[in-house]
Amino acid sequence: MTNKLFAVKPMKQLMEEVSDSSHGLKRTLTAFSLITLGIGAIIGAGLFVRTAAAAANNAGPSVTLGFIVAGIGCAFAGLCYAEFASMIPVAGSAYTYSYATMGELVAWIIGWDLVLEYALGAATVSIAWSEYLNKLLGYFDARIPYQWSHSPFEVSTLGEHGIMNIPALFIVFVLSVLLIRGARESALVNSIIVIAKVSIVILFIVFGWSFINPANHTPFIPEATTFVDSQGVPHNFGGIMGILGAAGVVFFAFIGFDAVSTAAQETKNPKTALPIGILGSLAICTVLYILFSYVLTGVASLNDFRTVGKEASVTFAIQTYMTGFGWLAKLVTVAILAGFSSVILVMLYGQSRVFYTMSRDGLVPKIFSELHTKFRTPYKSNLLFFLFVGVFACFVPQDIVGDMTSIGTLFAFVLVSAGVWIMRVKSPELKRGFKTPLVPLVPILGILVCGAMIFGLGWANWTRLFIWMALGFIVYFAYSVKHSKLRHDKD
Repeated sequence: MTNKLFAVKPMKQLMEEVSDSSHGLKRTLTAFSLITLGIGAIIGAGLFVRTAAAAANNAGPSVTLGFIVAGIGCAFAGLCYAEFASMIPVAGSAYTYSYATMGELVAWIIGWDLVLEYALGAATVSIAWSEYLNKLLGYFDARIPYQWSHSPFEVSTLGEHGIMNIPALFIVFVLSVLLIRGARESALVNSIIVIAKVSIVILFIVFGWSFINPANHTPFIPEATTFVDSQGVPHNFGGIMGILGAAGVVFFAFIGFDAVSTAAQETKNPKTALPIGILGSLAICTVLYILFSYVLTGVASLNDFRTVGKEASVTFAIQTYMTGFGWLAKLVTVAILAGFSSVILVMLYGQSRVFYTMSRDGLVPKIFSELHTKFRTPYKSNLLFFLFVGVFACFVPQDIVGDMTSIGTLFAFVLVSAGVWIMRVKSPELKRGFKTPLVPLVPILGILVCGAMIFGLGWANWTRLFIWMALGFIVYFAYSVKHSKLRHDKD
């Protein structure tokens, strides 16, 4: 029994799945498509919303250094993802890599865990999309009533109770339909959105630079103190701990680059295109993040982030301090909505492709790998995840699903980093289109940095992860062990 739990999927079988393109997903994506796919998933709520939160609660202007720390942690994981993607170009991301290195049980754990990253990540951002839709409507003196744009667990300052978040459900439905239509069409829409939102980010950096007030960057690293936010929650502010705390907060801004690896079986030349897509999108976004956070904390003051600005600090900074650029504030709101849309699109895409692969392995029901006769996409999986994500988007507050997304992603990064090290020891002869440098140092650093950020997320999130994993074990031993194709092949 124990041996079967840790049975490793043979590399020969994985390569056969890669070559079987006539009955599988259509190969339509290029390296450029993958870079835009990665940027589409990365630039969103993290940049436009979490930057202000990290500055207010943790680091002040040194939130820029927090982005650097988070970027370094993601770079270690990204290098490991790139090696796996070039070696095992199969849809399934970290799930597939774990199956080839650490066995079926670990693969199941990571596949189940990825639901936290992709499905709940999509739910988190769809809730933020709903909030910013109301901000955009506000420019036209319109709004969606509070009760129809918030979960039942939320109450406004005026005493209004939420019922369900209809805009969040709407955007998840529209993007699920787009994904059913096909990866190429989805990638085209995503590329257009990415060009638009990157342009807005660059415009803010270029125009905002001349409005930087040096006083707002003094001192750049505030003295270490404790800051208590409006909810009464204490935070380590300033100093080294403040920077590390900011890194944990803005880590959400980097989630998504690993979704590139789920597109392996729809990529024309995966062994070279996948590493380019993963590392290219991560590098571009990290540079933009550092510049964006430096300008934002220079234009607006720390007090602005803590009081009147908050989650809308970008538009507030433009309207208050950048005279003559009111048009840019409106464009930023549109860019945020577009950015959130592309993030949701890529998250839903990644989720359906992970379960597509798990279904072909027999670990989840066959319905998740049934392809549309015309579009060659896992349309039933897309519809099922629309319902699953829709429930969280409609009825669960954003902060809960957001934290679960972060801890699920970090856990995946840890396992992928460990997997590269294991494969170098077990199968050094395998051909690798890209090799992670300085193994085992880079994987170890990836494990340590991501593990430290998991530790920083606290007991409440560890408990939620434990409960989710316990539910996953029930599903695994009740269904997956009986239907695993690898187990049947070994019997």
